[in-house]
Amino acid sequence: MIRMFGRGARDGASLSDNRGGPWGAGGGDDGGSGGEGPRNPWGPRRRKPSSGGGGDGNGPGPIDEFLKRSRERFGGGFPRDGRPYWLYGLIAFLLLWILFTSIWRIGPQERGVVQTLGSYSYTMGPGVGLSWPAPFGKVTKLDVENIRTMAIPGSGENLILTGDYNVIDLAYSVRWNISDPERYAFQINDPEATIREVAESAMRSVVARVTLDDAIGAGRADIEQRVEQNMQQLLDDYGSGVRVQGVAINQSGPPEAVNQAFLEVSAAQQRAQSAMNNARAYALQTTAHAQGEAAAFEKIYAEYRAAPAVTRRRLYYETMENILQHVDTTIVEAPGVTPYLALPELQRRAPAPAQPGAPAQ
Repeated sequence: MIRMFGRGARDGASLSDNRGGPWGAGGGDDGGSGGEGPRNPWGPRRRKPSSGGGGDGNGPGPIDEFLKRSRERFGGGFPRDGRPYWLYGLIAFLLLWILFTSIWRIGPQERGVVQTLGSYSYTMGPGVGLSWPAPFGKVTKLDVENIRTMAIPGSGENLILTGDYNVIDLAYSVRWNISDPERYAFQINDPEATIREVAESAMRSVVARVTLDDAIGAGRADIEQRVEQNMQQLLDDYGSGVRVQGVAINQSGPPEAVNQAFLEVSAAQQRAQSAMNNARAYALQTTAHAQGEAAAFEKIYAEYRAAPAVTRRRLYYETMENILQHVDTTIVEAPGVTPYLALPELQRRAPAPAQPGAPAQ
C-alpha cells in the first residue's frame, strides 16, 4: 500500500510538469503569484513557507504523513519491501481459532461436559462458558431435559415366552432422559444400545413370570411398572447416568402364525366363561328361593307350635284358595245353607223353544 501511494505521488509529480496544459506550467505558488498561469491541481501540494524561513514549502502529503506516523506508532511494523505478510494473517487466524474454540454458549436445557487434554474437568451450566482452545480443550453439549422415546422392536415381531409356556408378540416403548451428564458421556460406550438391551432383558425377565392372560389382559400395567423398576436398577448398577421415565406396552398378542387358532381358543374360553356365569346365576337364584321357603316354613312352624288347630285350619283355607281360584264354579255345602242353584248352567242346557209352524218333536 505504501509503495502504491509513494509511486502515485511520484507519478503525480511527474505529471505536474504540464507546461502545455490548461493550467500552465507546474511551477509557481499556490495563489498563482509569480507563476505563468493557474496552479495545476494534479501537482504536488506545496506548503506555505514557515515564518522562520527555510525550505521551499514542498513536503509530503497528508497520506504520507499518516502512513509515517502509523509506522512509528507500531514500531515500524507495517510490512514494507522485504517483510513477510503471512505473520499478520497467522495472528488473525490464531485469534479467530481461540475465539471459536474457547467460548461456548450452553442452552437452558443443555449441559456442557468440559474435557482438558482428554480428561474430564467440569460441567458447564446454562449460559456462556470458557474452556481451553482445541485441541487442548473440548466441550460436549448434552440435552438433559429432553424426554427420548425408544420403540422396541423397531420392526417385525418380538416373540417372548410367558410363564405358562405360551409365546406372545410384544411391542413396547421406553421413555428416558439424561440425569448425570458426566456418567452419560464417559461411563458407557453406546448409551442407546445399552438402554435397548437392558429394556429387552428386563421385559423378558418379567413376562417369563406371568401367564398369557396377564400379559395380554389386565396384568399389563403391573408388567410395565416392574420392567421400569428393573431397568432403573440395572442402569444404576452400570453408572449410566440415565433416568427411566416410563415403559408402555403398545401391543401384545399371539404370533401371526398361530393367530387364527388363538382366536378360536379365546372364543371357546369366552363361551365357557359365559356358561359358567349363567350356571352361577341360576344356582344363586335357586338357593335364594329355597332359603326364602325355608324361612317361611320356620315361621309357620313357630305359629303351629303356639296354636296347632288354628294353624291347620288357616293352612287348609289358604291351600283351597290357591286351588279354587282357577275354577269357574264353586259350590259350598254346609248345614243351614241353601244350595247354590246354577241358573246360567241350567239355561245353557235347556232345549230351545219350538218355532211356530214347526212339527212337534
